Amino acid sequence: MRGVDVVLPFVLPHALHGTGPHKVIAVHGWLADRSAFDAVEPDVDRDAFQYAVPDLRGYGEARNVAGEFTTAEGAADVLAVADKLGWDRFSLVGHSMGGSVVQRVLALAPHRVRRIVGITPVPASGLPLPPEQWELFTASAHLPAHRRAIIDTTSGGRRPDRWLDRMVQRSLDRSDPAAFRAWLHSWSHDDFHAEIEGSTVSALAVVGALDPAITAAVTRATWLRWFPNGQIHELVSAGHYPMDETPLELIRVVEDFLRADAQPSE
Repeated sequence: MRGVDVVLPFVLPHALHGTGPHKVIAVHGWLADRSAFDAVEPDVDRDAFQYAVPDLRGYGEARNVAGEFTTAEGAADVLAVADKLGWDRFSLVGHSMGGSVVQRVLALAPHRVRRIVGITPVPASGLPLPPEQWELFTASAHLPAHRRAIIDTTSGGRRPDRWLDRMVQRSLDRSDPAAFRAWLHSWSHDDFHAEIEGSTVSALAVVGALDPAITAAVTRATWLRWFPNGQIHELVSAGHYPMDETPLELIRVVEDFLRADAQPSE
């Protein structure tokens, strides 16, 4: 693997936003580092919440950190961030691939998780791709045009060219190609749903009506099946990237859900 040798657990580089008593760890997806949350960061409630936003291995400030680049390793790394911060209990937010990572955190440490939010979350059963899509996704590790096609399709084919170009450039600048490719195999193939099935944690899945991949139907068949206290909220104007497409609506939905847990922070 590229980068420096590390020994688990590894404390991922991370940013902190807010000083509130409800602690939240937000995990980015496959196509961006923690800057995926930049559009929502200015308007989150910093008095009610404190958000820790890490870079997974292979991304952002952890771009050159070696690893296996799996959801299991990512979950262990997220827990190491919580330990470093002294957070015994916390809520989790994960986008896309990060949605799979945070479900794996729940599997590892269910007693530590207050609430969990998946934003267009990859299911804990993985997301197998048909051969033609697999070829597109694997080649996107080195081909910007393929990343652009993925972003365009999963945002409903409605976004302006300048936005698509910016999203692609961010993805290229802030991810390591080898890690990017390895993460794809993990989030698409790993099936650990038996480890979280039946969890009584309150679990919200936010999906975008314009997203043809993580649809409300897919989420009902996975998220709602595994989480008895699960719910779905569909954003009618969003695709796969609600943080960029509908940031204010996303903040309201997520923070209203997190506020419903009146439990004091430990």
